[in-house]
Amino acid sequence: EGARLLQEIDAVAHRVKRVATGWEPQLTIVIDGAVARTPIFELVEAFYALTPPTTLKLRDGILNGTLEVLTSGHADLAIGVAVNTSNVSELQTREIGEMDFVFAVAPHHPLAGLDEPLSDELLLRHRMVAVADSGVRSNTSFGLVNGQDVLTVDSMQAKLEAQIRGIGAGFLPRGMVQAYLDAGLLVTRQVQRASRNLRLHYAWPGPAHRTPGRALQWWLTQLESPATRKALMENHHRQ
Repeated sequence: EGARLLQEIDAVAHRVKRVATGWEPQLTIVIDGAVARTPIFELVEAFYALTPPTTLKLRDGILNGTLEVLTSGHADLAIGVAVNTSNVSELQTREIGEMDFVFAVAPHHPLAGLDEPLSDELLLRHRMVAVADSGVRSNTSFGLVNGQDVLTVDSMQAKLEAQIRGIGAGFLPRGMVQAYLDAGLLVTRQVQRASRNLRLHYAWPGPAHRTPGRALQWWLTQLESPATRKALMENHHRQ
């Protein structure tokens, strides 16, 4: 009970500080693993250049877990929401764009030398690499065939590493793998199943008529830029 009361006192102090300055004491942003990190940190640099009185906290999420962090009250902004949000009340969402995924394997992987397109029956004989949904109450995955041997990892970087090593195959964002394709560390393969694309959004809680704090408003303004949205989907590596 004492811990709860201390939390409430802390929350009240934060609200008072925000009312006084317009800036939130802390802004927490959860970012899906498919989103490019290079433009995220460019935005962080630009934000700190304003010398705001707001501290930033960045969190990682995967699929439902990205939205769950937001809806549970543990984040103020989610970037890269790829799941349905229609059943969440008082949540503002805007589209970032559609992210293109490619089926990629290491050049020494058995699937690299087989005739295309690769059938589901063929894929079933080979291990896939999947990123675990970070949601506590969900277990969503994409691009798998039922009954397949699966190596499950907890980040897109781990999935990329496993596929470069030839441990398994799977879909990866084109922007994330393009440099490795160019270097010959990965090759793309055509598959019979439908191509993978994810429509990504950013989201924040609260009714449309409520004015966000100055820190959140700054981030929302940056995300309105088409160039920024494009970079979040494509610029996974330093230019």
